[in-house]
Amino acid sequence: AINRSKQTDVINASWWVMSNKTRDELERSFDCCGLFNLTTLYQQDYAFCTAICKSRSSTCQMCGEKFLKHSDEALKILGGVGLFFSFTEILGVWLAMRFRNQKDPRANPSAFL
Repeated sequence: AINRSKQTDVINASWWVMSNKTRDELERSFDCCGLFNLTTLYQQDYAFCTAICKSRSSTCQMCGEKFLKHSDEALKILGGVGLFFSFTEILGVWLAMRFRNQKDPRANPSAFL
């Protein structure tokens, strides 16, 4: 239900709210530099990047692309889990409606209720 542009907006908004320490940790753990190449802030982000990929080659992959890939995978898993539980809930409602008016076999058959 979330398209790629909405995911990009959420990731972009959260990136600029993070502290510099958090950004550095994410860049090191994901081995990427900067978020998206959208503004001149990307050049500043890229200049202060401490990821390993920067020392190995002249260019690094942008973190935004890696975040989008991981968020796509997470959303697919969450969608599957949601579908599983929604179908089991429907099954539970059907079973409850099917068996709710069953008579107790141990009850007295001559009793009215």
